[in-house]
Amino acid sequence: MFSILVAAGWPIVPLLLCSIIATALVIERFISLKSAKVMPPQLLNEAIGVSRDGVPSADVIAKLEKNSALGEMLASGFRAAQGGSTGTVDDLRMAMEASGRAIAHRLERYLPALATIASAAPLLGLLGTVIGMIEIFGSQAPGSGAAGNPAQLAHGISIALYNTAFGLIVAVPTLIFWRYFRSRVDGYLLHLELAGERFAQHLAGLSPENES
Repeated sequence: MFSILVAAGWPIVPLLLCSIIATALVIERFISLKSAKVMPPQLLNEAIGVSRDGVPSADVIAKLEKNSALGEMLASGFRAAQGGSTGTVDDLRMAMEASGRAIAHRLERYLPALATIASAAPLLGLLGTVIGMIEIFGSQAPGSGAAGNPAQLAHGISIALYNTAFGLIVAVPTLIFWRYFRSRVDGYLLHLELAGERFAQHLAGLSPENES
């Protein structure tokens, strides 16, 4: 395998770097997009439960904020209700939407990089193949020692095509993972939006005199 990579020439180096970066990003996204870090299943119900009688204490809100992405958004709703907001659904929704935009940005982090690698890898592979073919046919020119050797020509072409193959090997899994993470983030954002709407309705129904 190492000899094939060496024979493929310097154009294989950017593809190797792309493969390493893509692998690191995929691992990072798998860790960061776990449900427990974004949307714990029972967190919304628990937040509603602890605020039946009013907005909880600052310590509870701070703990909720550090729990997950959903907890961060719910904590922003608590702070809006606690900080002298008029308490309307629109006011509370706007406060959580501001937090939600920051959360969405974090959830989508590195996805453009994965998409770029998935798009660029086949082109880098094709570039390596074209460069390899130019060198091969140049060596077959009249006057060169390798001219008229079909076996050597066929071997050189096969080596050049390794660039294209490696480009596809990098691009296809990267594209699959990008689509998977894109779909997962879109699902999280939809559930965050629905949770924010439900929580805003809940907070708007709290009586100011019951807040603690």
